[in-house]
Amino acid sequence: MHALPGTYELVLSLAARHGVSGGRAIDLGAGSGAFVERLQSAGFQVTGVDTSDEFAGSAPFVRLNLNDPTFHEKLSAGNDLITAIEVIEHLESPIGFLRSIRELLKPQGIAVLTTPNVENVPARLKFLTRGRIRTMDEHSDVHISPIFWNLFERYYVPRAGLRVLDHRLHPGDDFPLTGRRWMVPLFRILAGLGRNPNLRGDCHIFVLQRPEESSPGGQGSAIAKETLMRSGRSLGGG
Repeated sequence: MHALPGTYELVLSLAARHGVSGGRAIDLGAGSGAFVERLQSAGFQVTGVDTSDEFAGSAPFVRLNLNDPTFHEKLSAGNDLITAIEVIEHLESPIGFLRSIRELLKPQGIAVLTTPNVENVPARLKFLTRGRIRTMDEHSDVHISPIFWNLFERYYVPRAGLRVLDHRLHPGDDFPLTGRRWMVPLFRILAGLGRNPNLRGDCHIFVLQRPEESSPGGQGSAIAKETLMRSGRSLGGG
């Protein structure tokens, strides 16, 4: 899935909102370099990273396999901003990817990730009627890891030694991936009947940060250990 209209602007505004409006940045899954150019225009010193060689920007570029759990070792750490626009759903290990992002951030740096919303009204209806996950079916065979907000917040992020600073749904009251536009008003009505905000929007946008004093023996590690303990107790029936 390509970035929805307005995604780049929202990512930049969220970075600024959380105190990052310049400095060193890495764009993971940079593609041709369109967002790298936007980051450069916003005052960032950017490195583009991707698995392919289609990058055509003027910024430094590194070709890496983002499924490699140690890909961060080939990049410079201490970054103010890490971005990954529509990337995590392509990868074999979302948690491993998040761990690498943590290693690339400086203590007060942030990561902004976007991914398809597989929990909104049209996605739920598709799964109910066809048993298929929206944006993850046979028409989108490069998407292999659906991100569910509850699991992401409770397990993925803590196990990676990160915390969620902000979470937005984009666009707030529309479903631009819906080809049958006459259905959108119905989706809006159904979304309004539920209490779950994830019923709206086609895209999640997450803002992540390393917890304070996050280190091999610090808070980030403690959060991850506690999450694993809770998981073990649940599996053991305790």
